[in-house]
Amino acid sequence: MSRPFAAIVGLGMTAMGKLFDQSASELAVAAVRGAVQDAGLRLDQLDGLLINHGVSAGIGLGLQRDLGLRDLTLLAEVQSFGSSAGVMVAQATMAVASGTATAVACVFADTPLQSGASIGAAYSDPKRRMRPGFAGMSVAGGLIGPSVGYALAARRHMDRFGTTSEQLGAIAISTRQWAVLNPLAQMREPMSLSDHQNSRWVVEPLRLFDCCLVSNGAIAVVVTSAERATALDCTPVHIHGWGQGHPGYFSEAGSDFGLVTGAKQSGRQAMTMAGVTVDQIDIRELYDCYTYTTLVTLEDYGFCNKGEGGMLAQTGALGPGGDLPTNTGGGQLSSYYMWGMTPLSEAIIQARGVGGDRQVPKHDLVLVSGNGGVLDHHSTLILSPHPRN
Repeated sequence: MSRPFAAIVGLGMTAMGKLFDQSASELAVAAVRGAVQDAGLRLDQLDGLLINHGVSAGIGLGLQRDLGLRDLTLLAEVQSFGSSAGVMVAQATMAVASGTATAVACVFADTPLQSGASIGAAYSDPKRRMRPGFAGMSVAGGLIGPSVGYALAARRHMDRFGTTSEQLGAIAISTRQWAVLNPLAQMREPMSLSDHQNSRWVVEPLRLFDCCLVSNGAIAVVVTSAERATALDCTPVHIHGWGQGHPGYFSEAGSDFGLVTGAKQSGRQAMTMAGVTVDQIDIRELYDCYTYTTLVTLEDYGFCNKGEGGMLAQTGALGPGGDLPTNTGGGQLSSYYMWGMTPLSEAIIQARGVGGDRQVPKHDLVLVSGNGGVLDHHSTLILSPHPRN
């Protein structure tokens, strides 16, 4: 069966961080306009719009009117949590291939940070904790917020394979080394292992520097056909493959929760579609809401054997000059947290070869990973500056 040929032709990014003077809708409009301009298109040439909102739920279908778009042939909200960016790009690719739309904007915007409120408050809304029946027992027992779930996953890996906090620290350090080179990053001060080890516990075994930033902002991309991309005044990034994986684990004996994620399934699907193997991937842009997410995702994609992610991080392979450059913009841990748009935006920058001091010389194939829930949902994209054969 023939596969659709499509490319990302536009990238639009707002400022990110502690932005309190713009709504999510205003940020989303700015990001879409920026992506359209970057693509060499006019706004009225968009006929598709896919929308992903974060925890603040500040954008929805009304974004069409905010943008002044008319007669769209594709309009939808997409919600697969942190895997949504990859899902939107895949859906946009299929829409372009089928003729449903000719140019589709995919946008994420969120404003969880509020002036005068703590960063932790952004993800601790009591309404998000309410669960009916026995599902509420975990909340009653104090298992509140994503950090607890990821801490449980990390502890399982530590108990099973001997992974250490220092190995998680190696991931935080390599990510910060990339952020130092990225003028867009929020955290650009160098980090040492002692800095990591001396940072406070959030939920043991996760320390402060094992946890990602929380940011306000918006990012958008524009997808069109590969054929049309060649005629636009832009630098296209071609979409070679995609996949999803949703394990659906239950909290019960024998579950692989925390040890094997949907990256295994979605990675295999995406690489098979692209016709590539894991050893051909030049750059890895992974969803890194926690250092442990990076570790287990690398294992599940096959960049190392199960249980060896911590040892791999300690070799320095993930950082600048390493054999497996990973999260080259500083990721969500040190750069900015825009859900799955964080790894996707950096992948586009690297594939275009415009990463400046952080640019990886060999960037023919870039893997993009999205992760949602507590390792519940996963998406994978394989991108390249080269058209598919």
